[in-house]
Amino acid sequence: MAHPTQLNPFARTASQTLEIHPITGRIGAEIRGVRLSGELESTTVESIRAALLQHKVIFFRGQTHLQDADQEAFAALLGEPVSHPTVPVVDGTDYLLELDSNRGGRANSWHTDVTFVAAYPQASILRGVTIPEVGGDTVWANTATAYQDLPPPLKALAEQLWAVHSNDYDYANHANVGARGHDAEARQRYREAFVSTRYETEHPVVRVHPETGEYTLILGHFVKNFVGLTPSASAHVLELLQGYVTRLENIVRWRWQTGDVAIWDNRATQHYAVNDYGDAHRVVRRVTLTGDVPVSVDGRRSVSRLVEANQPARAA
Repeated sequence: MAHPTQLNPFARTASQTLEIHPITGRIGAEIRGVRLSGELESTTVESIRAALLQHKVIFFRGQTHLQDADQEAFAALLGEPVSHPTVPVVDGTDYLLELDSNRGGRANSWHTDVTFVAAYPQASILRGVTIPEVGGDTVWANTATAYQDLPPPLKALAEQLWAVHSNDYDYANHANVGARGHDAEARQRYREAFVSTRYETEHPVVRVHPETGEYTLILGHFVKNFVGLTPSASAHVLELLQGYVTRLENIVRWRWQTGDVAIWDNRATQHYAVNDYGDAHRVVRRVTLTGDVPVSVDGRRSVSRLVEANQPARAA
């Protein structure tokens, strides 16, 4: 692991000083010396946000004191929390989404959160509640460096492409097509909730990050097709561009412990929750922050194409 770099010297909580420990050269850092809560000093919050913009995903070990209300209060310091557009929140909370492996919550594919809406979340705050003894890691990829890695002809292509993103695809069922019994029934219920309202949005494949000015790729498993391309051509182009996102040098992998918190810049990353823990139980809870409508390199903004409520779900 790289040597720690001290953050803003004014970024303190109680008598502790934040330290940032980069995990890889491209993405990911662990932050130590802070007890997360809804009562952090503004300088500490500013330092956390600065680290997030630089490293794309940041991790905090040992935050076992956090309860649901604390997680929501902390998230509110970083931005404006927003609930998932289709999946109900945890009872007694305003914004928390629970991903429970026993109820369909196995996001076993590469995605950026909620890209099927125009102003998809700017960031996500995820807390480990029940963690398997073995497996259950999450992997993140840096979509800014993925863009930088594209050769000039592919950059030119990506900057012209627009993609249709849709929630009429459920990663839980897709990743668990062999599930049986009550697990299959739970995942079917999860899918029905997930597509209870169908969304389709056209996003530029390359967006300009509103805070850093970086060019980042908007791809992942919610992509239905590229505008102007056939389904077959879309599949080939998606595979080609996704390959740059998920190159090994572009990712960081986090081994969860109970009480860990991960925060990622959802405008500059994709992530993948690895479904390698068998029948073990895994529960994580997430708060997302309101985002902004992406802007392409030529200044055009994403557009919502379709919203359909209460339609029967198509077969996966």
